[in-house]
Formats: sequence, C-alpha cells, structure tokens
Amino acid sequence: MKFTVLTLFPEIPRAFFEASIMAKAVEKGIIAYDLVNIRDFAFDRHKTCDDKPYGGGAGQLLMAEPLGRALDSVKAYKKHVIYVTPSGKPFTQKKALELSQKEEIVLVCGRYEGIDQRIIDLYVDDEISIGDYVMSSGELAATVIVDSVYRLVDNVITPESLDEESYSDGLLEYPQYTHPAVYRDLAVPEVLTSGNHENIRKWRLKKRLQKTLANRPDLIAAARMKGELTAEAEKMIEELLDMHLSKHDRKKNRRK
Repeated sequence: MKFTVLTLFPEIPRAFFEASIMAKAVEKGIIAYDLVNIRDFAFDRHKTCDDKPYGGGAGQLLMAEPLGRALDSVKAYKKHVIYVTPSGKPFTQKKALELSQKEEIVLVCGRYEGIDQRIIDLYVDDEISIGDYVMSSGELAATVIVDSVYRLVDNVITPESLDEESYSDGLLEYPQYTHPAVYRDLAVPEVLTSGNHENIRKWRLKKRLQKTLANRPDLIAAARMKGELTAEAEKMIEELLDMHLSKHDRKKNRRK
C-alpha cells in the first residue's frame, strides 16, 4: 500500500514514516510513501501557495493552482484522495479498515483556513475529520489517519494483536497488565495468572463491557440495537447495570 501526502511541511510526516513499526513496514516493502511539497508547484520565486479568500474574512487559504498541479503530478485522478478537514465526516475504525484495502491513498494537508473549494470539487473523494476540534496542522491530522490505516494492512501487525482492540467489534479494549506482578501494592488480577483460559476470556469480556458502558455507552446502545452482542454479553451487561444501580442507591441512602 502507498501513502502520498501533499503538504507545505513534508518534514512533519517524514519523521513518522521513518520511525518505529512504520519504518519496518517500509523497509519490508509492505508500505510505500511519497511526500510532495506543494511549494514546488508554485509559480513565483517566493513559492506563494496561499492568498486571502474572496468575499473577505480572516486568514489565508491554500490556492487552487499550486495544489492542483501537485495533485496532477501524482495522477490523483486515478487514486483515492482524502482532504483532512474539521468539516469532514468523522473518522472511525470502520473507515480505517475500508481505507486499508486501497492500493494508494493521497492525503491533502490543509493549512490556515483550508483549501480552495474547487480543489475539493475536482479531486477529493473523502473529506475526513479526526475529531470535533480545529488544528493548525493538517499534517498531524493526516498522520493520525495514516497511523490508523497502515497498521491494518496485512503483515504489518500480527492479526492476533488486532482481534480485540478498541472498536474492533464495537467495544473498548479490556485492561492489560505486565511485570511486575505487584506494583505499589497493586497486584495483577488473580484471574490473569490462574492459567484458566475460559475464566480469563470471561473476565476480559466483562471488563470490555464495563469500560464501554462507563466511557462510551453509545457504543453499547448501538451494538444492542443491531443485535451484535452475544447472549453472554447481554447477561453481563444486565449484571453490570444492576451493580451500578445498587451502588447508586447505596450512595443515595448515605446522603439522607
């Protein structure tokens, strides 16, 4: 799979592509990348790529001509083009999995107030937001997408490591522990050292449900609505909800 990133600051994503698991994936030939500096396609000697928006308003906007020439240079019309923007559709694990099946993704990194709408109309297949907030660096947002996608490509990470990750099946991941067995008087849960794989499986499922109910109850509601949870999981949810209500009642009584 190949990632082509169009940016005014190629040094920002370059650091990511040259480090850690990504660097190994590139070395093995599983992942390829190309960093395209939009300034190389500017017309004037100052390499100007931005200007004031028509109609007035604060800030600067990336101009259509340099960016369009940069996109043409990588034959973007034949590839899947993503513009990373706060006004895009929310990025999800499901979308990351979908994108991991592409042969090549072209990411356009916005800056300032964004990019000329005509570039979006002519080239962009997906407008993606990584969250309900605004960043000054489209490069950081694009790197988030790359990091979420490339790890799902075959042979980058062992499949077992992906099976029970957060969002892989609509639930958050269970708590994990490693050595030492006791840290500041806190011991690893006994079930994890018992060697009983069935009890460990049940414990992990219950902890996943518990964490999802606490942090992202909307995910539980969606999974139940779609009938995606097993009978075992549904029973555990009812037990957890009963425990929560009982705890709430005890607190309420103590206040009286």
